[in-house]
Amino acid sequence: MGLIDKISESIIHAMKSKDNDQLESLRAIKSALLLAKTQKNSNGEIGEVDEIKILQKLVKQRKESADIYANQKRPELANIELSQAKIIKRFLPKQIDADELEKIIIKIINETGAEGMKDMGKVMGIASNQLSGKADGKTISNIVRSKLS
Repeated sequence: MGLIDKISESIIHAMKSKDNDQLESLRAIKSALLLAKTQKNSNGEIGEVDEIKILQKLVKQRKESADIYANQKRPELANIELSQAKIIKRFLPKQIDADELEKIIIKIINETGAEGMKDMGKVMGIASNQLSGKADGKTISNIVRSKLS
């Protein structure tokens, strides 16, 4: 069962339970995935990596919106955005904890022979491919930067 099928099934359950927050979040996911399918290529297929990137982008947008609302003293709107981000996160792969992430990055640094900040791009490329969807790019970058400096 593909991600769009899972989302469609969840939309039906949200409609039956009259959960508007969840319904809105699920519709946003489905809309983004369908849009990506039509834009990506002529056969209308997107890979799992692309699906994960889309979901991560949606979560990031919700968090940024929540920050803006919080800064404008609108906690009710910030809570809605955070709630939607939480719903979207359910469809992302399980995130790696910081200790495990650090071990993987140290292993990559040792394998590539990286010695300083000049090798950050090489390490980031490999780490991003290996950890796609399992860790936030900003977190990966911060750990790589701290290990190489």
